Amino acid sequence: MIANRKDDHVQLAVEQQRHHSAYNQFDDVSFVHHALSGIDRSDVSLATRFGGIAWPVPLYINAMTGGSVKTGVINRDLAIAARETGVPIATGSMSAYFAEPSTADTFSVMRRENPDGFIIANVNATASVEKALRAVDLLRADALQIHLNTIQETVMPEGDRSFSSWGPQIEKIVAGVDVPVIVKEVGFGLSRETVLALREMGVQVADVAGRGGTNFARIENDRRELADYSYLDDWGQSTPACLLDNQGVDFPLLGSGGVRHPLDVARALALGAAAVGSSGGFLRTLLDGGVPALIARISVWLDQLAALMTALGARTPAELTRCDLLIHGGLRSFCADRGIETGRLATRSRSLGAVHEAGAGAR
Repeated sequence: MIANRKDDHVQLAVEQQRHHSAYNQFDDVSFVHHALSGIDRSDVSLATRFGGIAWPVPLYINAMTGGSVKTGVINRDLAIAARETGVPIATGSMSAYFAEPSTADTFSVMRRENPDGFIIANVNATASVEKALRAVDLLRADALQIHLNTIQETVMPEGDRSFSSWGPQIEKIVAGVDVPVIVKEVGFGLSRETVLALREMGVQVADVAGRGGTNFARIENDRRELADYSYLDDWGQSTPACLLDNQGVDFPLLGSGGVRHPLDVARALALGAAAVGSSGGFLRTLLDGGVPALIARISVWLDQLAALMTALGARTPAELTRCDLLIHGGLRSFCADRGIETGRLATRSRSLGAVHEAGAGAR
């Protein structure tokens, strides 16, 4: 039953990718073009650090699947692509492994194919500390991802309906494992209030994982006989909205959900993400063109991200947060309603320049 559900998820996720709207709220974010801001490509580094973690690139393959024969093959191929491109990778939820230990190889294949890579194990917020430790041990994982999915569970015919224990359980897992813990949504976004709560729980990193990518409310609704939850198709906040909502929060953030191309990666980094994840688009590339196509796509993304950083004058991913941004449309309305001041984003390089000039004068 679990294996069938995992296969259904993959099929429905790929179908969504084929019919995605061209627009999402990343399009409400634009860089102010400064024609003399460019630097030399040789001065650009893609390396990023956050929450005690160091990655060679600010791009990762986010959680997708595992738990069936078909999804085990997908995890194998994803791991090969990660190995060949150097990007970190997360497994899908390992709940299938806990229910059916015979599915272990559909997850552990990632470590076998990518022995030296950065691999993130994935559990839900109801997992016991013992299960979290088993997940980390199976993969020799470098970090543990805990996913939050109340809306998916609500729509899922066989989903959970008890959520009050999630916060206390996250605290127990954080205290009980010896790898960094990353908490992520599954596509509905993490509000500022949620991120602040996670920080109090001792979580090291939050992946805001907003609306705009794979829609698990729609996936689970498609699995329902009457498809009677369609009114939740637009639930949640987009990834850019979440990153803006968390401006000024002293906490490492990752951004995923609705990332379509290298410009979206640069936008998310400029909005404060330390690294950016993609899943649905990478999955479609893999299933359409195989491992070589996915390796090529990730390589192009990394090359083009470095090119964009060169034109924007950002030597590191973190320096993109100094670039001037304009916020438009519905995203601007969201910021107004949430009391987020966006005007300063449009002139932040000017303020930085004033600081540099003052320093030069003092010398």
